[in-house]
Amino acid sequence: MNSSDILVPHLPESVNTAQVAKWHKNVGDIVTIDEILVEIETDKIILEVPAISSGILHTIFEVQGSTVRSQQILGKIKNVKNVTKKSLDKIEKKISEKKELNDNQTLNKKINDTLSPTVRRLISCYNIKDFKFQGTGVNNRITPQDIEIYMNNKKKNNENNQIKYNVEKKINHTYERSTTKIKMSNLRKCIAERLLNVKKNTAILTTFNEVNMKPIIKLRQKYGEKFKEKYGVKLGFMSFYVKAVIEGLKRFPEINAMLDKDEIIQYHYYDISIAVSTSKGLVTPILRNANLMSMSEIEKKIKKFAIQANESKLKIEDLTGGNFTITNGGIFGSLFSTPIINPPQSAILALHNIKDRPVVIDNKICIRPMMYIALSYDHRIIDGKEAVGFLLSIKKILEDFNRIILHI
Repeated sequence: MNSSDILVPHLPESVNTAQVAKWHKNVGDIVTIDEILVEIETDKIILEVPAISSGILHTIFEVQGSTVRSQQILGKIKNVKNVTKKSLDKIEKKISEKKELNDNQTLNKKINDTLSPTVRRLISCYNIKDFKFQGTGVNNRITPQDIEIYMNNKKKNNENNQIKYNVEKKINHTYERSTTKIKMSNLRKCIAERLLNVKKNTAILTTFNEVNMKPIIKLRQKYGEKFKEKYGVKLGFMSFYVKAVIEGLKRFPEINAMLDKDEIIQYHYYDISIAVSTSKGLVTPILRNANLMSMSEIEKKIKKFAIQANESKLKIEDLTGGNFTITNGGIFGSLFSTPIINPPQSAILALHNIKDRPVVIDNKICIRPMMYIALSYDHRIIDGKEAVGFLLSIKKILEDFNRIILHI
């Protein structure tokens, strides 16, 4: 048989195995070259495997949920030369039409050969296609009375099944205590392992502060429409957060660092990881050289990351590296949290929901849109003084964004 192998793509060096996430085709389906056949999930991203030739999906070796390795055979395609998608669809249509014609011819032959005109008329009227019952006439021929009895029984069975379904539904709704087992995806397993390793191998401490977000909100209200008209993207909060973090890292280089055995590596560039939630788990794509990006570039890139993450289109290089992570649980309504460091980084900033709260300003109680911020850091290489100072600088910048221009 002239066939082509469906192979697992080359996996990155740091990834040993992957998991078959979903087959888009079944055995016997017609496929065309470059059509996506199957999705492979690693601990970081989902890889799409296209057909390398047109033909028929002949065999599937690895089903959904199977663990596979680089270049492993997933299945086989029976090749069909010089066939386009249009012609394959035509072949499929002809096969379907031929099968339907044969079925109709068989049915018509059976009707014409054995049934009386009255019975044929009743069969046509009731649209009966099942001839598994025997007749009571001579030589077991079906009579008009047999048709009427059959239809009455069918109607009664349908009514009984509906009553049974309604009763079972009511019983299950009232008394059933069910559970569902869901196999963990590679991404979820990787997240679990990394979080446990961080808890075991780092000295995590979290410090907190709160920010009056009124100045940022006023800026967005004042320039939001003009910003969108000029750059084609909404002026969100995240570009302000990224700019504030970069300024804070410049002032406190101890935060922009990692521990490598008995050495501390300080970064002199600013690759900021942005936590993005997807249906399959949290991923952290990276804004590389974020200090060189404008606010519009930051907003566009984050929007692109969010779309790619939810469509499983992120690349390995989008997720590799990063010096510092920003996570915004506020978009889900979180008021307060203690984030866990994204290794091998040494710190992570958590932002939260902006809520109107009473605060004291100039000895007066005022209502302001306040947000709690939290910095989790590795106490082995970052002291409390630097952590608190860094978080305080974030607060001051967000409460007076002119500090970015003046670097004060």
